[in-house]
Amino acid sequence: MPLHLRTEFGLSMSKAACCFEFSQSDPEKSPMPCQRLPIRFLCSSIIWCREPMKEDALWIREQVKAHSKWFEESLPLIASENLMSPIAKEMMVSDFHDRYAEGMPGKRFYQGNEFVDRVEIRCMELAQRLFKCSFSDVRPISGTVANMVAIYALTSPGDLISTCALSNGAHISTATFGAVGFRGVNTVNYPWDSENMNIDVDGTRKLLLKERPKVAQFGLSVFLFPTPINELQDAFQEIGCDVWYDAAHVLGLIAGGKFQDPLREGVTILTASTHKTFPGPNHGIVLADKIPEDMEKRIRRAVFPGVTSSHHLHAMAALAVTLAEEEIYGKRYATQTIKNAKALGQVLHELGLEVLCPHLGFTESHTIAVDVSKHGGGEEVAKNLELANIIANKNLLPGDESPVRPSGIRLGSQELTRVGMKESEMKEVARLISKVVTDKNKIEKVRSEVKELRKGFTKIHYCLGEGEEAYEYHDFF
Repeated sequence: MPLHLRTEFGLSMSKAACCFEFSQSDPEKSPMPCQRLPIRFLCSSIIWCREPMKEDALWIREQVKAHSKWFEESLPLIASENLMSPIAKEMMVSDFHDRYAEGMPGKRFYQGNEFVDRVEIRCMELAQRLFKCSFSDVRPISGTVANMVAIYALTSPGDLISTCALSNGAHISTATFGAVGFRGVNTVNYPWDSENMNIDVDGTRKLLLKERPKVAQFGLSVFLFPTPINELQDAFQEIGCDVWYDAAHVLGLIAGGKFQDPLREGVTILTASTHKTFPGPNHGIVLADKIPEDMEKRIRRAVFPGVTSSHHLHAMAALAVTLAEEEIYGKRYATQTIKNAKALGQVLHELGLEVLCPHLGFTESHTIAVDVSKHGGGEEVAKNLELANIIANKNLLPGDESPVRPSGIRLGSQELTRVGMKESEMKEVARLISKVVTDKNKIEKVRSEVKELRKGFTKIHYCLGEGEEAYEYHDFF
């Protein structure tokens, strides 16, 4: 079978020659390496070589189809994932996907952006209306890229920013080996209240006054409760720092008016991904309210040419659709998402699992954190749950040192809420999780029960196109 194909062309096709390199088990059936063959052999070989490539493409397609079917028969509980609406999905396979735009609407470096400009302007307007703010940038292509925008706009190399520690739920982009480190920015971590899974307000105030960071950053990947930003306003004012809030996990809850409202609590800049509790595409966003003109310019420059080129126009259009949908459905969706997370935490607690913060109702967001150190740790439990078609992830908890073998798992209710589950279904979900965690021998039985439960919850809710199949694979040929 040919492993390599190398073609040499002369001044005309009649002088073309081809050099093949073969490698197969029977050398007598193979031409010698670099043996020159007529052009007619080259043409037939191109056709012959295309068949394995076609098989590869179809194989990849089948894997994606199998993935869709698997998730349709599973309980997706990853706190950082969600499902887009049918109309938002349309945007992802539109001609916007194939186009390029640099710069701002009306000031592009490419032609052909008339309709792109219209959509992007409407997208910014929708974001500002939904989040009640005066500034938005919808070009970051992910939450981490949005965080990079904040870092580039607000800091210079050598500056100090204050953040939460990774073991207390922070995102890797604020770690020294993440985006913060690439910018050459130094960090200092807030004191943490493990019992209440939040920053220690008094200790944080003292740290801010002592260290005087250029930027005070907040926002978590294990985001159970609102951050006490109002309580720290005196410290922010005294040291004159900017306040940056990463709302990636709770953006949909903020949009629905069911979490905190950072931009009304004195936050300078809010960044987020748009595919967690906010049920849009894998994309990013930057929001701010009543910031100085020079800061607006710094943010725009940080986005482009700073950390993006073209900004994935299909995802931007899908974000615009989701923003419009969230105006209609956001409050109801956020309300049910939080109810479901609380119900899941309560029943797991009653079944004997160590869910964090029972005295606070476990959570005020979509997420609960469970200490499974007594059951083999987060890595082992997450793998066993996956075998039972329950998709969760291992997660660091306060005091953990190894991200590879943490003591906890993280569970999010937003996707199961999106397919119509409510508190009564959360009781059943909790029972199935508990079975796997406490008795590995029941994995096969639990997987069958999971599939049976999911049969009644495969359609999407809280969006335009409500009632459409959520996991259906759309064939193009």
